[in-house]
Amino acid sequence: QVQLVESGGGLVQPGGSLRLSCAASGRIVGINDMGWYRQAPGKQHELVAVRTSSSRTNYADSVKGRFTISRDNAKNTAYLQMNSLMPEDTAVYYCHAQGVVVSTDGRARSFDAWGQGTQVTVSS
Repeated sequence: QVQLVESGGGLVQPGGSLRLSCAASGRIVGINDMGWYRQAPGKQHELVAVRTSSSRTNYADSVKGRFTISRDNAKNTAYLQMNSLMPEDTAVYYCHAQGVVVSTDGRARSFDAWGQGTQVTVSS
């Protein structure tokens, strides 16, 4: 019912920057939390950053001061600006959103959706 499409991943040198985008589509009534998680090979899935509908943010300690999450609520889109990238930031980044959608029966229901993931590789 809700699809999240990510873009913006790729290969970047250490110290470089990337901007990830995540666009949500569907019969969305509203999105509460929208954020990014990542998973590196051999490591656990971890929160990177999340932004609530009231603009509160939460960041992993490892990215504070380097990454910034923002949202365009009118477009149901979230962004992750990643600066001063390091090799340890290499991972597949997943967008996540929670909110309310109009289901096929016309009723408002909560949703919890994930994107397909986008690869970020930081290497010289």
